[in-house]
Amino acid sequence: MKKPLALIAAIAVLALPMSAQAHRAWLAPTSTVLSGTDAWVGFDAGMSNGVFIPDHAAMNLAGLVITAPDGSTAAPENMMRGRYRSTFDLHLTQAGTWKIANVSSGLTATWTENGEQKRWRGQPADFPAAIPSGAADVVATRVFSRIETFVTLGAPTDSVFTNSGEGLTLIPVTHPNDLAAGEAATFKLSNDGLPAAGVAVTIARGGTRYRDNPEEMTVTTGADGSFTVTWPEPGMYWLNATLRTPAQGDTVAVSAQYVAVMEVLS
Repeated sequence: MKKPLALIAAIAVLALPMSAQAHRAWLAPTSTVLSGTDAWVGFDAGMSNGVFIPDHAAMNLAGLVITAPDGSTAAPENMMRGRYRSTFDLHLTQAGTWKIANVSSGLTATWTENGEQKRWRGQPADFPAAIPSGAADVVATRVFSRIETFVTLGAPTDSVFTNSGEGLTLIPVTHPNDLAAGEAATFKLSNDGLPAAGVAVTIARGGTRYRDNPEEMTVTTGADGSFTVTWPEPGMYWLNATLRTPAQGDTVAVSAQYVAVMEVLS
């Protein structure tokens, strides 16, 4: 007999936490701060052992959403998916800050049928019909993933920094395109629209191919979801946060992941 979905469903991210995941996802721009009346920026996106080193798989960009400073949605150009990375260009036609995000959601499930384990991935609305009547030990997982970066043409603006209300979302206190080595920057994380307290945030600087020290650090969000980073060196940085809470009674388990790429200048 199938168990009620409310008792077995869990809300989770597309990828496991970094401690249990072999590869890291990233979406990196070629530049983050530009001048003039318009400009072009290129982007690489991949899954790799070290951040920004394409050595495992190209990222699926089916969930790519580009938000212009005025709130409109822009289209990428020259998209290509290679063996180890996906690439695209973006024409910045408005002054201000742009948000480039790859967002995914869905549902995965496992169950036992005639002694064999089965797996399924799809959308929540399709789940009830996908599970056969003889399924046992059904475990369903709602999946969410947000991987994003920001670029600015001219003066920075804040219009793209909205709380999605679903999963982990970053709300900057310090603008992500106004970061300098040796200076502190503060950000806030929300989970389903509420402050995400006590969440560990891993921060790693790119360029590990050219040094032995991985230069990773971990900070923890406060009661209001805020955390502060003092950038030790210039460079491109990868930020990752994962939040999980176990299921209790009819309350489903919750897990959410957020990834951002930010550039720190000298």
